[in-house]
Amino acid sequence: MRTATHRRDAQLHGDVDPGYGPVADTFRRHLADGRELGAAFAVVRDGRCVVDLWGGVRDAATRQPWERDTLVPVLSTTKGLMSMVMAVAHSRGVLHLDAPVADAWPAFAQAGKATITVRQLLSHQAGLAALDDPISAGTLTDPVALEDVLARQRPNWEPGTRQGYHAVTLGFYLGVLFRHVDPTGRTIGRAFAEDVAEPLGVDFYVGLPDTVDDQRLARFHGVHPARGIVHIGSAPRRLLLALCHPGSLTSRAFNTVVIARHPERINDRELLRHELPAFGGVGNARGIARAYGDLATGGRRMRLRSTTVAAIEAPPVPPSQGRRDLVLHTDLPFSFGFARPFPGFPLGSDGRSYAMAGAGGSIGMADPTVGLGAAYTPNRMGFGSPTDPREVALRDALYRCVGGPPQDPRRRRRPTRSQP
Repeated sequence: MRTATHRRDAQLHGDVDPGYGPVADTFRRHLADGRELGAAFAVVRDGRCVVDLWGGVRDAATRQPWERDTLVPVLSTTKGLMSMVMAVAHSRGVLHLDAPVADAWPAFAQAGKATITVRQLLSHQAGLAALDDPISAGTLTDPVALEDVLARQRPNWEPGTRQGYHAVTLGFYLGVLFRHVDPTGRTIGRAFAEDVAEPLGVDFYVGLPDTVDDQRLARFHGVHPARGIVHIGSAPRRLLLALCHPGSLTSRAFNTVVIARHPERINDRELLRHELPAFGGVGNARGIARAYGDLATGGRRMRLRSTTVAAIEAPPVPPSQGRRDLVLHTDLPFSFGFARPFPGFPLGSDGRSYAMAGAGGSIGMADPTVGLGAAYTPNRMGFGSPTDPREVALRDALYRCVGGPPQDPRRRRRPTRSQP
């Protein structure tokens, strides 16, 4: 029996299963105290949607309400869904983690990239976080020109020795690599639709089709990186300062595509029609949670092999010269395209958990230990380290319900009193 949480006075809608009431209470507080404009949060456990909440408004100007089928741009949370496409390719035997990327894409070998492996690319260790030639709007629409720009790039550091978040470039590199390994030469966005979204019933798009009505889209309300300095207490100081310095690797990584300098450009439908596999996905929390929920329970509906699932859950292979990320200025590890837990980033039940978060607050995550997938999709940009405090609070409430460890690093640091 489900517990309804329809409360127009609190702007909260949806349902939770018995025992998950604290999640709804946390979400309601965020709406009531103004931390949220509009958002959704969903949890799928053992194939069942146990939390499905949404509320607020989808546009600050029009005050139109967030509906059950509202979709919103999720920026880098997109990368996790694209990693699922690579997982399907791995299970089908056409993608090999320790093979050089150049085996499938010979032109990639130029400029010192011949030995870069698929594993290093997925782990942000390939040294390709920034491009010498920023990608113009015209290049985005020309696959041949884009592939040539990517192939010519020389690594920013010796591959495998350091890690630096490939904020924008990872999606483009994975898109070209996938097209080379896929037997029919599909784009990564089309493959996601056919191999992940369709079998799972997931409402998520990379390359937004014209058939999606404008009235279903929430407007993402972003903040220019230069204004992020006011949030210096919420995010790593070095990260915010680096974002404001045009010559830094951090700034170059996030501004590889000129349009990325202005977060609200992500609302442009002309832009979203293009496949932007690192940051251009549009969807809802329910669909993202469903996809991660399938991964957390063995990827059966995606038809993943056990070897692929084991590779996703395996401990990350660190770079040879330390974990500190040269772009994010933190120790956040990556493996198979997903972020993994570390002392400053509690995630799920244990080290098998993984996630991918987007600038502004969204996240999708899987916890194989409890068979759980969860997702949060807001439309008001937030700041946090390494994820948004709003999603941390929701995730923390969730793990109080399932009997798991605290998700807030501040609670994990508190000493526990011995019982009398």
